[in-house]
Amino acid sequence: MGKKKVIQKTKEQLIEESEKVQETTERKASQGGKHKIERGRIYINASYNNTIITVTNEVGNVVAWMSSGSIGFSGPKKATPFAASKVAEAISAKLEKTGPFNVDVFICGVGKGRDSAVRTFAAKKFNILSIKDVTPIPHNGPRAPKVRRV
Repeated sequence: MGKKKVIQKTKEQLIEESEKVQETTERKASQGGKHKIERGRIYINASYNNTIITVTNEVGNVVAWMSSGSIGFSGPKKATPFAASKVAEAISAKLEKTGPFNVDVFICGVGKGRDSAVRTFAAKKFNILSIKDVTPIPHNGPRAPKVRRV
């Protein structure tokens, strides 16, 4: 297979990338709804490749959503806890005026961004009523392959 090439970025490229992430976070935070919502749900989907956060009202209609890829992270940086906390900050800034403020948190997936996203929401003005893990777990799974005979 050969050796993998690891691309090293210069300091200027890293600073430019972080400025771009900050700019898109501020731009996304300025977009907001019009109606006040008191209670809602936050769905955190943390996979190995990305972290997606969706905020809904009690009925299930989507109020806001954001992913670490939509903020500006790319490649393996999307699955980091830092990216998940940035997504949670951007969502909370977006929901500052409209709400919901009393939320139930549903966590799905096995990624690294699970805990950091919940902690960021707890640090903001959200009143977390419950945290539930809804990661699907197989209770037996599919049939095992037949035994190999040599």
